[in-house]
Amino acid sequence: MTKETITYTDLNGVQRTEDFYFDLSKPEIVKMQASAKGGYDVQLKSIAASPNGALIMEFFENFIKTAYGEKSDDGRRFMKSEEISRSFMETPAYEVLFEKLVTDAGAASEFVNRVMRANGNKQAAPIASN
Repeated sequence: MTKETITYTDLNGVQRTEDFYFDLSKPEIVKMQASAKGGYDVQLKSIAASPNGALIMEFFENFIKTAYGEKSDDGRRFMKSEEISRSFMETPAYEVLFEKLVTDAGAASEFVNRVMRANGNKQAAPIASN
């Protein structure tokens, strides 16, 4: 699991800094590898090299949606669901993160690599920044 600290202005105009958590379990990464033509690492490298902004935005929307979750109070579970993902993606914090990832190749590469390797996952090769 990796933590992303995001500063944003909420809908009431209050500036906030909060920690948000992202993780892909080993089974999730294996499924992603199996579902991507040539493997997920090949897909990541192709997306990173692509001038297609829509493809890059779609990738990060799906990546964030899949990786975002909340730690249980007892620290035993990393909870994910459609509702949990949607709840985060409806916040200004998501907007800040999304904008950063689609406009800063270095930040995007670093974020993806941190999430992919958070549990010692070795299946995905690092993507290069543009």
